[in-house]
Amino acid sequence: MIMRKVAIVTGGVSGIGKAICKELVSRHVFVIIADINEHDGRLLEAELNKDTSNARFVELNVSDFENVEHVITNVHEEFQRLDYLFNNAGIAMYGEIYDMSIDDWKDIVDINLWGIVYGTQVGYRIMKKQGFGHIINTSSAAGLGPSPISAAYSTTKHAVVGLTTSLHYEAEEFGIKVSTLCPTFVDTPIFDKATAINIDKSAMSKQLKKQKMMSPQQLAKIAIAGVHKNKPIICPMPMRKTMDVVFTIFPSLHRTLMRMVCKVSRKARLT
Repeated sequence: MIMRKVAIVTGGVSGIGKAICKELVSRHVFVIIADINEHDGRLLEAELNKDTSNARFVELNVSDFENVEHVITNVHEEFQRLDYLFNNAGIAMYGEIYDMSIDDWKDIVDINLWGIVYGTQVGYRIMKKQGFGHIINTSSAAGLGPSPISAAYSTTKHAVVGLTTSLHYEAEEFGIKVSTLCPTFVDTPIFDKATAINIDKSAMSKQLKKQKMMSPQQLAKIAIAGVHKNKPIICPMPMRKTMDVVFTIFPSLHRTLMRMVCKVSRKARLT
């Protein structure tokens, strides 16, 4: 049995996932980089293993339950422990609901929601048997409130918050901790890689990047600190407090902001 703690990070090749992998390695955790992108995964594996064995890349498609079950089970069988499971893989999608097809919905739900459900279901079962472990599911600030023009994305993220905060209390009896990570504006490739439905993606990305961006490294440190405190919801506190105040105390301001989002976003419509 490996004496170091072991973590699996899905979507671990870029953005927040990559930063989390690096942060975990800096804390002497052995990391399984699980991602569909083998080329960049191998590069990250080599980078993290420059001085000593710290990580391994494993190809993973989170929308395939059998693949998820195989990867997580094999890691546990090899190391005889699974301390952290970061279900982090996800995609973004912009578009108004009347422009979307059922296939669009399926694409984002398969990755952002089913990918989390698959990982949680398999990881939870394993952790229950071993009597310890921490599951961390990546949601978004969009999972804590409305997100017009990206309703499909927000739908999946709200579902992840509901799943994770509910399991947080279910799992306590078995020695398992469960947290949801709700990033705000983080400077990652997710904006550029997003699916844009009848929207000029470059205009949308330009608008989004006007926001004050947090680096993935900053978010990773916040994430690990929140994990150590076993927080049900891990979110940069200024944004969380602002959202709570705006949504609860100033509902009229909240409505104004959401209407402004719609107005600005619709300027990027293609037709």
